[in-house]
Order: sequence, then structure tokens, then C-alpha cells
Amino acid sequence: MGTSRTPRRHAIEQALRLRLRDLPAHAPLPSEARLCAEFGVSRMTARAAVTRLVDAGLVYRESGRGTFVAPEPSNRRADGLVRFTEQMRRSGRSASSRLVSAGTREATEHERAELRPGRGRVIEIRRVRLADGVAIAVETAVFSAVLASLLDADPTGSLHAALVGLGRVPSGGRATVTAEAATGEDARLLDVPAGSPVLVERRLITDQRGHPLERTESRYAADRYGLDVVFAVDPA
Repeated sequence: MGTSRTPRRHAIEQALRLRLRDLPAHAPLPSEARLCAEFGVSRMTARAAVTRLVDAGLVYRESGRGTFVAPEPSNRRADGLVRFTEQMRRSGRSASSRLVSAGTREATEHERAELRPGRGRVIEIRRVRLADGVAIAVETAVFSAVLASLLDADPTGSLHAALVGLGRVPSGGRATVTAEAATGEDARLLDVPAGSPVLVERRLITDQRGHPLERTESRYAADRYGLDVVFAVDPA
């Protein structure tokens, strides 16, 4: 049974891959029942074929709604930082945010060293960043507690715009990028399998006077986001 099911699953997968080339982002795929009828296979075989496409990042599932064509990854130049909202607008997509948590807490050792927060307190705002309703990243932004008024800002909007309104303009900084396995929380918030690859970017952003302003960790679903690199080759 296993040997006969494998080529049927492969045939369905290849047929769907061909269809995806002509479908726009977020277009629905046929339901499992329709695939079963079209290809004369069991629901298990149809589901296995679609799961291969999900794992490849070509389609995504929404519980209770169905399976849809995944948009192209939204890449960013690695040598610059564009606000997520603006980046999505440039790529023709609609950005939004979903608040996970926000509050004040004691600073960690690294946060004390990098942010130099007054009285050792920081505010932390954790959000899921979405493009056209699809979760792209889990973003955890940490600021000195002197900027506690950020907690009153609209969490679905741009925190950088709110910072500018407070007279602190994000102007520069540094970042490190690593690859990690998705944690349980990543899996829940990004709707990806636990242990799947995530692109992790950790940034320290400074303001217009060079003062530390924001310490942020962004955990991107690796099949939905990327960084483009422009480089020069050192002479031999």
C-alpha cells in the first residue's frame, strides 16, 4: 500500500505545482474532497500531497478555511532597516500587527549594558507582524522605561512613528542574524511546525544623537521572509 500511495501523492503534488504558477497569492486550492474526486485517491493521499506544498512554503493552511497560495517572500536589504509597514507597502502588501503582550519589567543584564535604562526597568512590547493577514515574524521590542508612554501607542501601528513623536528618531544601529529552530511559541504564533527554520535578527537601534533606543528580536518564518545582501569582493 505504501509503495502505491507514494507515486500518486507525487503526481498530485506536481500537478498542483504547475497550477500554482498561474494563481495569484492567497488564491484558494481545491479542497481535499475535490482533490480526492479529481485524482481518485484517498483523503490521506490528497492531504499528504498538499502537506508537501505547505512544507515547501508554496501554500499555507488556515484552520476552518482551507489552503491558499502563499505570497512570494518579502525580502529586505541586509544593510538597511525599513519599517515593516513601509516594506510591505513597497511590495504591494498590507501590513498589520497583533499584540501578544506589553508591559514593564526588570532589565536583563544585556539590556542594562546596551540600553542603560533608568532605574534598571524596561518596557517590552511583543507583537506578531503580518502581511496580508499572514504571520511573518514575532517581534519583541525592548525600550528604557523612560519611554513608558509607548505603552499607550496603538500596538497595531508603527512604534517607530510613535518614537519620532516623542522626539527620539531611530537613526542607526547594528544587527546580528542567525538561523534557529522554531520554538513552541514560534510555532503557535507563526503557524509553523515546531523545529522548522526561523531567521532570527537581533538589533540595537540608536537615535539621532547616537543614544541607545531599542533592543529588538525579530523571529521570521524562514519561508516567508529573507534578507538580500549587496557586497564587494576583497581584492586577492
